[in-house]
Amino acid sequence: MDLTTQTPENIAYMIEKIKEKLRMVNVDAMKSEHFSTEQYEDLLYMYEMVMKRNNITPNEMQAIAAELGALRK
Repeated sequence: MDLTTQTPENIAYMIEKIKEKLRMVNVDAMKSEHFSTEQYEDLLYMYEMVMKRNNITPNEMQAIAAELGALRK
């Protein structure tokens, strides 16, 4: 998948992969339509950071969820 292009489809893909990796319980809180392409670079950074981690602590998970919440439109 080419994530260099700022498209709603890429946003949806990244959000889904982040939710899968974090095993988020409240998945309705993180819908791709809640994010705009204006925050694409920040979202891409979060996606890359989450995907390269093998283990994510509960504190890190909470911080990531808070950051994603701040990126919502």
